[in-house]
Amino acid sequence: RFSWQASGGGLVQTGGSLTLSCVVSGFSFDDYAIGWFRQAPGKEREGVSCLSRRNGGRYYSDSVMGRFTISSDIAKNTAYLRMSSLRPEDTAVYYCAAGRISDYECAQNAQGANYGMAYWGKGTLVTVSS
Repeated sequence: RFSWQASGGGLVQTGGSLTLSCVVSGFSFDDYAIGWFRQAPGKEREGVSCLSRRNGGRYYSDSVMGRFTISSDIAKNTAYLRMSSLRPEDTAVYYCAAGRISDYECAQNAQGANYGMAYWGKGTLVTVSS
């Protein structure tokens, strides 16, 4: 049975840092692209970052470029999102997702598309206070 749970969210002040984790059970994601998405209250879900398995490329939305870093540990079946220089507008529920997609689709997902992310985890809330 598949299970995919994000954790590491919480309350942080502007300028602070958090690292989100997503641990998978039930399948191995070494052949899957990993994506992070977020949804702020009253807004649509948006892409944050995507890690491609095809070429190892890391893609980010314009709003988080230079502040967030995506990574994974295949041996631990865990994906990470390191977030720094957090801003109030980063406040959202963050979700991890996985899918067998191309580099192009991964890059597009980081900009808000939703190509082929077959597995979605439960989200974790990040709140950035001003």
